[in-house]
Amino acid sequence: MGCGSCASGGCGTKEGSAVSGCGSNGTCGTGGCNKMNVFDWLSHMDVPASQKFDVVEVKFKGGRKEYFRNINQVDFVTGDYVVCEMASGQHIGTVSLQGELVRLQMKRKNVAISDDIHVIYRVANEKDLDKHTQAMAREMPTLYRTREIIREMKLNMKLSDVEFQSDNTKTTFYYSSEERVDFRELIKSLASEFKVRIEMRQISLRQEASRLGGLGSCGRELCCSTWLTDFKNISTSAARYQNLSLNPAKLSGQCGRLKCCLNYELETYIDALRDIPTIDAPLKTKKGVATLQKTDIFRKIMWFGFEKDTNWYPVAIDKVLEIIDLNKKDIIPESLEILTPEPEKKIEKGAQSLNSDLANLDRKYSEEQKKKKKKKNRSGNKNRGAKPPQATTPSTPQ
Repeated sequence: MGCGSCASGGCGTKEGSAVSGCGSNGTCGTGGCNKMNVFDWLSHMDVPASQKFDVVEVKFKGGRKEYFRNINQVDFVTGDYVVCEMASGQHIGTVSLQGELVRLQMKRKNVAISDDIHVIYRVANEKDLDKHTQAMAREMPTLYRTREIIREMKLNMKLSDVEFQSDNTKTTFYYSSEERVDFRELIKSLASEFKVRIEMRQISLRQEASRLGGLGSCGRELCCSTWLTDFKNISTSAARYQNLSLNPAKLSGQCGRLKCCLNYELETYIDALRDIPTIDAPLKTKKGVATLQKTDIFRKIMWFGFEKDTNWYPVAIDKVLEIIDLNKKDIIPESLEILTPEPEKKIEKGAQSLNSDLANLDRKYSEEQKKKKKKKNRSGNKNRGAKPPQATTPSTPQ
């Protein structure tokens, strides 16, 4: 992908100009050309040669960046391969940044500007690039063979990457381990095997993921392999603040640690949570005891559910605060929606007196009916107890 407005022609926008760098013309399939890229937003500004900052940022394998002095005042283009001075020998890298932005980057990383900084010898020619390609071709076989040696020695370490110096005089082995490893015998074995100077460099799991690269669960390249350089501590409280389920499979990244993106929006959630009340006990209503089920932080809505009800009821934060205050005063509201308890129904005086008169009449009538029934029962019992009169026969005259 070309920028469309490149003044130097280094990206291939000018006719007849070659693309600097790997020569993929923007069709790089591995993404290795985009690791830790920095946009030079001061590149269009012309600075006098006497005032131009002479330190250049050079990128090596795995996104590793170092700073070198341009003592020969060579005009570089971002992406040029350059031969750099190293502690032992030479190495080839690509120019990633130059100008005043390099001064800002060195200040941010606390790199002192002094004469001890290594220099850039020249732009790499074809012979240098061929030698660099041969050194890179040795990396994968060396990685596999070293893993076999580690397995034979039964060392508790994980070898993740190997980097050969362009002049084939030094090899750096990147490994990770949870405990201290005694690799003195390993270094002797590797030195006799590959005939180069050996350097063992231990890296963390996050640094390992940033060197190897990959795709995250969001579908994009890993942040640590594209732009993130500072690895901060991440705890599970960051997931709790954001109401995320504490599922290790979903919260862990490719490195096996908690995802760095959990910290991106943490401050926003903490600011929003200041208005959210803490629910220490369930809310008491006449409908039942309401338990907090979910909180929508940004909409400021809290969802409550009752014991024998499968539905959740949304309640605004203002109402939740009112219900908490009522419960502290031993006042139980009707429900989550109706906070004021219903007043007792008062009967009007006229209707109350009329109803009382009717009730008295009913009571009086019912008592009279009971008295009449008692009298009838008594008279019936007397008639049953009396003897019937005996029949007399008429006398006949003699």
